[in-house]
Amino acid sequence: MKSKKYLLSFGLIVSSVVSTYFVTVSTTAQQATQPAVATADNEYQVGAILYMQKAAEYRALAYQAYNIARWQLDADFEKKNLKKLPKPERKKPRAVMVDIDETVLDNSPANAFLVKNRRPFNTTDWYAWGEMRKAKPIPGAVDFLNYANSRNVRIFFVSNRDEVQKQATIDNLKSAGFANVSAENVLLRNGDSSKEPRRQQILAKYRIVFSMGDNLDDHSVAFENRSVADRFADVDKAKDLFGKKYILLPNAMYGTWENVLYDKGMTDAQKVQRREKLLELP
Repeated sequence: MKSKKYLLSFGLIVSSVVSTYFVTVSTTAQQATQPAVATADNEYQVGAILYMQKAAEYRALAYQAYNIARWQLDADFEKKNLKKLPKPERKKPRAVMVDIDETVLDNSPANAFLVKNRRPFNTTDWYAWGEMRKAKPIPGAVDFLNYANSRNVRIFFVSNRDEVQKQATIDNLKSAGFANVSAENVLLRNGDSSKEPRRQQILAKYRIVFSMGDNLDDHSVAFENRSVADRFADVDKAKDLFGKKYILLPNAMYGTWENVLYDKGMTDAQKVQRREKLLELP
């Protein structure tokens, strides 16, 4: 009887050891196949994200941009403005070209997630956010774009989201309240990040009354691939076009404005040093 109890106890111990071994080996193997989570020093972005999410001033600036857009669109319908255009342009139907991210949709929760988890921008998290279809509209965007649609103005959503995000993007725009959204007027990036080819595609059939975006690159190829000093000079040259042909929305979270501050391949530590070096002091 004692021998049976001994054998039974021994068998349970062996079974436990074997099970623990296989669980340990399996867990280790799974961890080995999973990519390491990258970390980033992006705490400095907190102020910009909170400004977008919590500052009434940000909402006011967004409403201001869309109020200006409505005034400019209404003015374009006046006959005296049409007389100033070349005859071929007068016959083309009107269009408004708008960026998507931080222009009509608010992605600040996605940026907040990256900061909270010390993660750099990456397509895995970005695609996952897009698939949620949870981005809310920028204040004023739905009212203006739906008003433009009511006046038979074609809206083109031109974004550097990747083509694989198209259906999720269309779904999100519709759920946010934008009217007349389809695969035909949502033009995403398919290789080239420059929006100029897509701009020309629109201009072949339509007259773009004005463009709206949070980045200078959203408005003209003339602003692309330029240094900080060049961008200042380019904006000064085009100063009369802002509020008329180019309508800008604020975005301090990210953009070309920040990218041009750094050299290619800089580490987070080097970027911190560069930001501190660029600060203008008394």
